[in-house]
Amino acid sequence: MILANVRSRLTREDAALVLALVSQHGAEARDRAEATLRERGLEALLDDPLLLPALLETPRGAHASFPLFAYVVVRQALLAGGERDRVLADYAASVLLHFGLRDRAQKVADADDETFETLAGLVEQAEGPDPRRAFLVQAHLGNYALWLSGMFPDHIEHRRWRRGGPGLRYFEQLGRRGFQLAAQHRLANEHGLALLFAAAAARFPVLRAALTRISDAVLFPHHHSPERLMRQVADEARWREPD
Repeated sequence: MILANVRSRLTREDAALVLALVSQHGAEARDRAEATLRERGLEALLDDPLLLPALLETPRGAHASFPLFAYVVVRQALLAGGERDRVLADYAASVLLHFGLRDRAQKVADADDETFETLAGLVEQAEGPDPRRAFLVQAHLGNYALWLSGMFPDHIEHRRWRRGGPGLRYFEQLGRRGFQLAAQHRLANEHGLALLFAAAAARFPVLRAALTRISDAVLFPHHHSPERLMRQVADEARWREPD
């Protein structure tokens, strides 16, 4: 099951790289970074606005581990939208790692043989008779909707405009529903996940927009279309909506 555990996977080597990247602009930057690490810990240093550009634009940044890179890009994207919850950043980064590197986007668990091409298939099984599988399906409905709408919004909007497919709001609604069901499941309480899933449901549009910013900037920076422009304008407006 996907958990908010990316930060716990960071190593001493990751911490050393972060310190080196943030310190590369001179003695003053190094002293400030060392003070931050000493007084406030690695998590505070991971929030440094100099870190993400260094990861993306410097040769040394190419040596970052996948967990470090995933957490920093997600955390910085969420901070840009005003979301400061580190656990949500950790969870979204974990979704990114599992679905991006482990080819698990269409399966509710690593050992599960059934694959799901659509969200509708997950909805059909979200309240099945097996409590454990229903819980996994509910969480996966949220995760899969977040992955598809966050990382591939242009594909969704293209299908909506050209073929009449469902738009991003549909994916957000089903994603929130999946996380809401998972938060209410007794297994969520037993495993300490109820608050996380409830927060993911409440902040789903913000999580989705953060992943979309990553997709636009890192994966598909040179793609331009009317659909993307309209979607970006709508997303920017929603970033500014009061809670």
